[in-house]
Amino acid sequence: MAFGIYKTIGAVVKEFQITYTEADFIEPLPFAVSDYFREDLQLMMREGVVDNSEFAICENLIYPVLKEVWKHYRSKFLLWSHQSLNYDEKLSGFPEYILARRSPLGKVVFDRPYLMLVEAKQDNFEAAWGQCIAEMIAAQRLNAELDVVVYGIASNGSFWQLGKLEQNIFTKNATFYSIQEIDNLAAVVNYVFSQCEVQLERVVDRLVA
Repeated sequence: MAFGIYKTIGAVVKEFQITYTEADFIEPLPFAVSDYFREDLQLMMREGVVDNSEFAICENLIYPVLKEVWKHYRSKFLLWSHQSLNYDEKLSGFPEYILARRSPLGKVVFDRPYLMLVEAKQDNFEAAWGQCIAEMIAAQRLNAELDVVVYGIASNGSFWQLGKLEQNIFTKNATFYSIQEIDNLAAVVNYVFSQCEVQLERVVDRLVA
């Protein structure tokens, strides 16, 4: 896939003239993790084969966390898995997950704005971010006149790193997070969802006006 040609952060920021910075911008927003989810995750991590491939990481570790938080925002957003995202020949492919507006036409419509991209890699965060930033740039360009901040997550399942693309500046959150501290991780993901919700309300108001 075209996104996958970007193997390093340096390659993608140079290609698209994006400024790279690091800062702690995440403000964890407390989230009530259900007992069922907590117990199921602990069971899978203890007894299951959860990280032998990128597919296993997605299915067993990344998607369950995203889904647990998404359920509280499901009236506003859809969480798409391996959905085609295409801007041009260089910016196209299938991100692991995309958070997008729930279309008023129904859940079958892949509708703008595209607000969060998630990329999984087995212990190669440099490649994960190279690919994820390319996906974020594609989403930003497809969003076009909507002018929203696009968030990104790179993860190997155990550790989660976050970033945001605002205009031509990519900021990687200096702190990363562990699935072993699920309450804190859920609060971090909840913060990103809440920021996407604020932006979506602004976009909808503008489209209606």
